[in-house]
Amino acid sequence: MLSTKNKAGLVIAGLLGLGDVITFFLLPTPEGEVGPPFGILVLGLACGIITVVAVAVAWTKHSRGAIRVAAGARIISMLTALPAFFVDVDAEIKISVTVAVILTVLSVVLMLSPARRTAPVTD
Repeated sequence: MLSTKNKAGLVIAGLLGLGDVITFFLLPTPEGEVGPPFGILVLGLACGIITVVAVAVAWTKHSRGAIRVAAGARIISMLTALPAFFVDVDAEIKISVTVAVILTVLSVVLMLSPARRTAPVTD
């Protein structure tokens, strides 16, 4: 059974995954401009698709394995965004990467949090 924390983490991860997919199609790096290499964009697309599929499976089948796959895809996606902190890019990009990193960490923690178990009542 999924707890409320798990479901909240899955929703956040699903939205981040959709963001990865949308970013690939709507925000490619224009020719001659500085931005993520095409390979990183493709990896982000793959992580986004894997996340969305894993979230759907985890939500419908209550699969802990699918939750782990979604968490792994989110972590890989987050790692590909970290170089933005070390290059000369606009502040807006650094802020959006910071928000994405925080949301990723939050979603992974929530997704992987164990379900609360009630202690047996003893007399």
